[in-house]
Amino acid sequence: MPLIETLRLSRASAFVLMATGVYWGGLAGMMPDVKAQAGASDGEMGAVLLAPALASVIAMGVAPWASERFGGRVLPVATLLIAAAFLLYLTAFSVPSLAVALFLGGFAVAFADMTANVRLSHIEAERDVHLMNLNHAAYSISFGITALLIAVLRKDGWAVTQIAPLLGTMALAYAVLGWDAKGALAGEDDEGEVSARVWPVVTLAGLVLFCSFVIENATEAWSALHIERTLGAPTGEGSLGPALLGFVMGAGRLSGQALARRMGAERLILSSAVLAVIGGVVIAAAPTPGVVQIGVVLAGLGVAVTVPSTNSIIARKVRNRHRAHAISRAWMIGLLGFFVGPAMMGGLAELSSLRLSFFAVAVVALAIFPAVVALSRR
Repeated sequence: MPLIETLRLSRASAFVLMATGVYWGGLAGMMPDVKAQAGASDGEMGAVLLAPALASVIAMGVAPWASERFGGRVLPVATLLIAAAFLLYLTAFSVPSLAVALFLGGFAVAFADMTANVRLSHIEAERDVHLMNLNHAAYSISFGITALLIAVLRKDGWAVTQIAPLLGTMALAYAVLGWDAKGALAGEDDEGEVSARVWPVVTLAGLVLFCSFVIENATEAWSALHIERTLGAPTGEGSLGPALLGFVMGAGRLSGQALARRMGAERLILSSAVLAVIGGVVIAAAPTPGVVQIGVVLAGLGVAVTVPSTNSIIARKVRNRHRAHAISRAWMIGLLGFFVGPAMMGGLAELSSLRLSFFAVAVVALAIFPAVVALSRR
C-alpha cells in the first residue's frame, strides 16, 4: 500500500500516538528533575511509578466500552486528556503529589493508547493492511524529538514547571492536527466479553507485551539517571539516552513496516528480541556514557517491533466481535510491565545499583522467546 494511503487511513491514530510520545518522552527526559522536585529517593521513585499501573488497568477496562459507546469521538478527547495531564506536574513538589500526577497522567495516556490501537486493529483486519509499525514509529519519533528537546532545555536551566506547559501545548497541537471524530473504533458485530477460546491468545500476547514494556520503559525512565549518576555525565546529557531510544525505535518500526509481511510478525519479534537481551547487558556493563548509548540503540531495536507486531497478531487471531476486548485485556497485562519495569529498576538500584537493574532487563528480554513460540501455535 502506498505510504500516502497508509497515512490517510491512520492519521487520527498516528497523532494520538504522537501525543503519547510527547508525554512519555517528556517524562523520561525530565525524570532526574521530576525526582529531585518531589524529593524522592530511588526506592520512593520506583514505588511511585507503580501509581500509573493501577490507572492503566482502569483505563484498559474503560477504553473498549468508551470506543463502542462514543465511536471516533473518543480519539480527540483522549489526546486532550494528555495535554491536560502535563499541568499536574506544576504541583508535583512531594512524593504524594507526584503519585497523583503520575496516576492521572497514566490513565490519560493508557486510555489514548488503547483507543488508537483498537481503531488501528479494526482497519488492519477489515482492509488486510499493516499499519501498526508505522503508527508506533510515529510514537517513537515523537518520543525522541521530545526527549531531545528536554535535553536542550535542561542544559539551558529550564525547570519542570517551565517545561510542562510547553509539552502540554505540543500535545494540544497534535490533538488539533489529528482531529477526527467520524471514524468508528469498534467493529459492527462487537460483543462485550472475550470468549474462553480467546483467553490463551490474550494471555500469551499480554506476556509478550509485558516483557517489551518492561524493557522499553525501564530504559526510558532510568537511562538518563544511569548516564548522569552512575557514569558522572553532566546535567542534560542523560536526557540524550531516552531521545536516542525514541529515534532508534522509530527507525526500527519503519523498517518493521516493510519486514512484517516478508517475515511474519512472530519471526520478526523473535529476531529482534536477541538484540534486546544484548542491549540490556551492554547498558549494565557500560564503562562510559557512549557505551550506554550503544546499549540503548540495541535495546531500542530489540523491542521496536514487539508491541505493534503483537497487536497485529491479536487482530489476526481474534474475530472482529472480540477484538477490542482481546486487545484491551492483553494490554492490561502488558501495560503492567510499563510501570513494573521502572519500579523494579528503582528497587534493585536501592538494593544494589543501576547496573544490576539493567542486567535484570536482559533477563526479562529472554522471556519473550517462549511466549512468542507458544503464541504462534495458537
